[in-house]
This record gives sequence, C-alpha cells and structure tokens, in this order.
Amino acid sequence: MKIPDMIDTILTKSQPSGTFPLPEMIRFAEEDRINGIAISKENEKLQYLAILNGEVEGAIFIDEKGTLYGDNAVMLITGVELFTLYGVSPELVTSMIAGCRIFEKAHLKKENRTEIPEFGKKNAGLGIFTLTLQRNNEPQNGVRVSLRKDGKVVGSDVTTQDGSVGFKLMHGRYAVIVQDRNQQLTTFHVEFLESSSHKILEM
Repeated sequence: MKIPDMIDTILTKSQPSGTFPLPEMIRFAEEDRINGIAISKENEKLQYLAILNGEVEGAIFIDEKGTLYGDNAVMLITGVELFTLYGVSPELVTSMIAGCRIFEKAHLKKENRTEIPEFGKKNAGLGIFTLTLQRNNEPQNGVRVSLRKDGKVVGSDVTTQDGSVGFKLMHGRYAVIVQDRNQQLTTFHVEFLESSSHKILEM
C-alpha cells in the first residue's frame, strides 16, 4: 500500500480540526498539545507532518520524483502551504514518526520563516538572482532548488528547460539546496550581489 493510501486509511475515522498556514498550525498544535497528522496537497505535491503531544516530530514529502522523509522533507517546506490538521491517536502518530523523524526542527518555527522584503527601500539591495544548474556542462531541467538564509527558507522552485531558476531576493549569502533526480540533496553556498546576480552551479 502506498504511503498516501496508508495515511488516508488512518484518517478515515478522524475529523479535521481545521486548515491553517504552517505557523498557525504549529501554534495551535502546541497550545492544545495535539496528537495528529497535518496534510498539505498542492497539485502533484503532498506533504505530511506527524505531531506528537503538540510537537512536529515527523515529515514526509511526496511529488512526481519520489518521496523524502524527515529532515530532507522539511527542507522543501516553503512556509506558504496550507495544512489540514487531523487528530490521531498517539500510538499511530508514533508509528508514523518512526520512519520519518525530524532532528532539526528550528526552521519550522514561525520566527524562522521567510520575512517579506520591504519594497521601495533603494538601499535594501533587492534584485533577481538567477541560478543555472549543470552536469558536465549540460543544463539540468526539472531539478528542485531551495534557498535558505540564516536558517530561513526564502524560496523554492524547479529549474526550467535551460537549467535555470530565478528568485527575488535581498543581497547577501545563501545556502542553495539542490535535490537531483535521484533524490540526493546537495548544498552550495553562494553570494548574491548587484555585480554578481547569476551563478552557474556544477552538480
């Protein structure tokens, strides 16, 4: 049985507690010490969070390229998703967590989510940063790219046919997390400056 089908079976007797943006869902779960599973569905992308005693302890990310678990799954949460929360017995949640445990939880918290840039501040250094991914000088299309700064997820997208992806960002240093077709994650460190708005990354 596929993972979504297994989780759907678990939730057949559960009523949703509501649908929330991620920070609100985390706060609600903490305040009420919820045991449950939160689900976000967007096109072909599925994200699951396992919550035990009010704490997000496990994560699963599924799209057309495959499945990621635990910390790898959390790294692809952008913070703009809406999650529907279902109450589930702690025993079932514990069983789910066993296969998808999160060890680095800090970037799930509200204070660590992306901050909205203040537009109109000319000295803020806001611009478009373009990345091109290559392997043996060949552009890599359909590769998922996420950016983090100071522990915050600031953008996530998929490369186009020419291997490129663009983000509207403040100038500064960023960690680039690349998920290749084999579901392997690689991290690059780059600096976005007015004089350096395009980077080529060799995978």
